[in-house]
Amino acid sequence: MKKLSLVLALCLVLSACVFPASAEEVVNIYNWYDYMDESIFEDFYKETGIKVNCMYFTTNEDMMVQVRVSPGAYDVVFPSEYCVERMIKEDLLAEINMENVPNAQYIDPSLLGGAHDPENKYSIPFMWGTVGILYDTTKVTEEEVSTWGVLWDEKYTNQIFMMDSIRDTMGLTLKYLGYSMNTRDPLQLKEATDKLIAQKPLVKAYQVDETKDKMVNGEAALAVVWSGDALYAMDLNENLDYSVPQEGSNVWVDAVVIPKTAKNKENAEKFIDFLCRPDIAQRNCEYIWYSSPNTGAIELMGEDYTENLAINPSQDIIDRCEWFQDIPENYMTVYNALWSQVKNAK
Repeated sequence: MKKLSLVLALCLVLSACVFPASAEEVVNIYNWYDYMDESIFEDFYKETGIKVNCMYFTTNEDMMVQVRVSPGAYDVVFPSEYCVERMIKEDLLAEINMENVPNAQYIDPSLLGGAHDPENKYSIPFMWGTVGILYDTTKVTEEEVSTWGVLWDEKYTNQIFMMDSIRDTMGLTLKYLGYSMNTRDPLQLKEATDKLIAQKPLVKAYQVDETKDKMVNGEAALAVVWSGDALYAMDLNENLDYSVPQEGSNVWVDAVVIPKTAKNKENAEKFIDFLCRPDIAQRNCEYIWYSSPNTGAIELMGEDYTENLAINPSQDIIDRCEWFQDIPENYMTVYNALWSQVKNAK
């Protein structure tokens, strides 16, 4: 899932778009910051006369709060799959009229029908990716980083960046221990917590946004990252490589949805259809370098895309990964308590 700098993420602030304020037709989108090539907004306006107002959030949880308390404020929102599941349960989403989104035909069928939206009524994949290890080949002694276990190797003391994300960090530890990252078993969760506490003396920092740039600068040997951040870093530092460990990991999807209270549903569907057009999907993929769900865009990008395992993981990699499922809010108290034990451990 896309994670962004808190400095850059101007949550709830309308961007200074290039369109005239007098435009009658609008679509209000709520997205992660810098998660789209915003030059497409002008093209959309020229083609449809619909002005795009763009607002930003920094976490799925912040987004959920704002959608709940601000009915009618947003026409298009970009949640991760487990939040799609939660939003459906809370009756926050409108069904998308797929007759108005003919370009959805280009969405890879393998990314449809997930547990978060099994009948594909409420969401369309926008980007997807994996969680893995970004590593500096000049600092690690392994020829290939193939196991999460390397993150517990004492020879890398103070050379490891862990992700400051409860689901991702707990999830990878559960996978390393041979469990599902969606487990509700208290004993398995406690075992993962103890494993992370034992690892803490080796960790240089728990962080998210800063990691990719620090790895580019050679500040650590290993880091847990999302695949798009890995590609960004690898493009700037030829010594970096990325691996999804053999025990498996998280494969995620960020989707496009329409809140039930949207004031401009038809405009929202036109904008979603525009995003699904192969040339527009290509531009967005090449702007942020997360994996595209759009088969037409992938064909346009050719071998630069298909031969890059970081952005186009093999079926073998995908098969050993799991989708996150929503955790009921009353059970999140258990997760939060265990995460506090890890973060507060000395």
